[in-house]
Formats: sequence, structure tokens, C-alpha cells
Amino acid sequence: MAHKYNLTPQAVPLVNTKYRTIATQIPVPESLPVLAKLNAYEPISMSGQPPVIWDRAEGVNVYDRWGNKWLDWSSGVLITNAGHGHPDICAALRQAIDKPLLATYAFPHESRAELCEMLANTTPTGMDKVFLLSAGSETTENAIKLARTYGVRKYGPKKHVIVSFDGAFHGRTLGAQMIGGMSSLKDWIVQLPGGFVQVPFPDGFRCEDVSFDLFLATLAKAGVTPADVAGVITESYQGIGPNFLPDEYARRLGQWCKANDVVLIMDEVQAGFGRTGKFYCWEHYDLVPDLICCGKGVTSSLPLSAVIGRNDIMDMYAPGTMTSTHSASPLPVVAAIANLKVIKREKLTERAAELGPVLGKGLDALAAKYPSRIGKSLHRGLVGGLLIVKPGSKEPDAAAALAINERCMQKGLLMFAPVGMGGGCIKIAPPLTTPKDALEEGIAVLTESIAEVFGA
Repeated sequence: MAHKYNLTPQAVPLVNTKYRTIATQIPVPESLPVLAKLNAYEPISMSGQPPVIWDRAEGVNVYDRWGNKWLDWSSGVLITNAGHGHPDICAALRQAIDKPLLATYAFPHESRAELCEMLANTTPTGMDKVFLLSAGSETTENAIKLARTYGVRKYGPKKHVIVSFDGAFHGRTLGAQMIGGMSSLKDWIVQLPGGFVQVPFPDGFRCEDVSFDLFLATLAKAGVTPADVAGVITESYQGIGPNFLPDEYARRLGQWCKANDVVLIMDEVQAGFGRTGKFYCWEHYDLVPDLICCGKGVTSSLPLSAVIGRNDIMDMYAPGTMTSTHSASPLPVVAAIANLKVIKREKLTERAAELGPVLGKGLDALAAKYPSRIGKSLHRGLVGGLLIVKPGSKEPDAAAALAINERCMQKGLLMFAPVGMGGGCIKIAPPLTTPKDALEEGIAVLTESIAEVFGA
């Protein structure tokens, strides 16, 4: 169901700071025909975000046509790690357009070779192969295919099971939703094919048992042995929180996969490229994956994704049998090259690590102030979340979360709609270029908004 934002223009206090400007009613009356046109010609599934009509976005700000400026805490949806419209990325795109070189299918071009090398150099030795795609779902679909192919070819059809986690989100295509851990997204799949098993995610809140023994017990209860398992896939942090793996659990998971020749797939589509204060979030854990799924922040702009993996796994398919129409499309590729150079030169991974405690302190203070309404504060680097719950329970309070989100939007702080189980999580993901004073201003706006909604 779409989030029900109030589309009646609200008289809101004028705001004029360095990072925020609210100069008219929110939503803007003139924006309503645009929203109505989208409602008429798009499926309802595309609605549900705050009613802000984006006109341009630069750095850490989003602008509409009517004089309003928002401090962005969405990064699109964790896309613009290097900020919106970074000049280096725009320049690279202009140069490619002016050539022109806009589409190549699987024919070689120099930038494709450069980007593959750059991405391979971000991973451990032996993970030198990079398969460029367009969307995150494509990467997880291909990772499933590769893991299963590896297991079946090496050990026979018995070793085909893919293990994933409750609460996981790996995309919206068939295979991606089969490994996803949200049952509400699977009702369109009339007959569930075999070979996919979900285990509890040890978030320490809704699943209080954070021991790896729970993983083993769940597989045993399902009648799955290590010899059956081809691959395990997990988000490096679950996007519904962010929920991070406990360190000991992650260490034992990595050991179990290596001991049983199980392909370990880390889904970094949302978590990678400096977001958590490491280039990849899995680097926080004592494990080494076999396949890495990437996307979103790889370009800070255009659609591009990638599977990076072990050479022996990635090279199992013959020429022409694992490709994609827009694989390594020239514009996203040059954007990615420029983006990776910006992340390195401007030390954005290090910035996320430095600013992480600022965000964490602010979120933890809110959780401490409202212990009956904020079930948990979650954060690492420049990603965070607040689980909004009904008083004294662990039940998500979607209405309160939406009210907080909407109040922030009216004050010039923009986040995407609440996420997570029951729509109760306020998700925070500023660009990694966010100045410290802008981050502190955002925390102040969030604090003010929560006080108004909770009445304290």
C-alpha cells in the first residue's frame, strides 16, 4: 500500500538556513497537477514517496521549481554517495555524449576495461572478474545462478540450495524475491520452487538469538545439510534497518561456508562504496566473500550494477552465454569511473567513518529519550535508522513513522518514505559529502519533528 502523505497544502513555518529553504506551502499547490498526472499514468506502486517534485539536485540539496530547498537524507535511495550532480561525474558524461558513444551492447570499449580493472582492484586477490549490469536485482539473480552452477557442476544436483535471511531484500524479480525474506512480497509467486531456504536474521531486536547455532538449527529443522547448500546470500547490512550482522555470527558464517565449499554472496548494492566507513560493508566482518553484488553508489548517478567474484566461479559460462543488453553501457560506465575517483580523492569513505559517531550519537540520544516509542537505534558510518514502535512494544508504528517523515519534509529535511517491517523504520542516508554542520542541522530537525509527533 502506498504511503498516505497529506496532499493538502499545509501552511508551514518559513525556513531559510544554509542547507534548507521552505518558502511556500508544502506540498506546493502548483505541484499537485504533476502528482495527479503521475497518478493517472503510472501504476500506484510508483507512488508513496514524499510529495516533493524534484527539479534539480546538487551536492547535499534537492530543489523544486518554487523556491524550496531540502537537505537530502535519502541520497536518492543510497545512490548519490558522492553527492548529487558532482561536477566530475557531469563532465565525464558530457564528454561521452559529445563523442558520441551511447550504446555498445557487449562490444568492447575502453572505459569498460578501465572500470572492470578499477572494481577488481577493490577486492581481495583472486576476485578479479567483474560482470557489469544495470540493476541490483540483476546482480542477485546472476549470483544465484553462479552459486548454483558451481555447486551442481562440482557436486551434482543435490548441492543446489540457496540460503538467505528473513527480512532480506535482494530486488523485485522472481529469483531476487525468492531469496528475499519478506513473505508479503511473494504472494504473486503461486507455486514456490524448491531450493530456497530462509533463516532468521540475528538483529538482536526481533530475533534476540544472535548465535550462529540458530543458523545451523534452522537448516537442520528444514532437513538441509551442508552438502545440499550451494550458496548463502546476505545483505552486508539489511536495508530494512539497517540491521548489521553480529561480528561473531559473521565470522562463523564465513568459516562454515569455506568449510563446506558454499559460495558466500555479500549483497553490497545498498551498503557499498564507502557508505558505512569501509569501502565495502563486509570489510567490517571477519570473512571474505566469493561473490559481491554491487549497485546504487557505484555511479552516484546513472543505473549500473556489478557482480565481482572469484575467477573460477565467474568464468564458468562460455562466451556469449552470460551477457546483458546494457551491460557496460558507456554513460553509466564513465559515471562510475569518475565516481570512484571522487570517492578516493575526496576520502569519502574516511568521511563516513569520521561522521558516523556524530550521526550515531544523535540517534542514540533520541532512542534514550523515547525508549517506549523508539525500539532501537541503528547506525554505522553514514547510514542509520530508528525503529518506531507502538508504546511499550516491538510492533512497528507505521503511522508515527510516516508522521515524523512528513514533518521533517515540511521543515526542509528530505528522506524517502519509512521502510522495514510494517513501515516503521525512519531510514537515514545522507550523501557522504555532507558537511558536519549540515549533519548536525539534520539531526536537530529530526529531533524537533519527533518531539512534535510524540508530544514531548
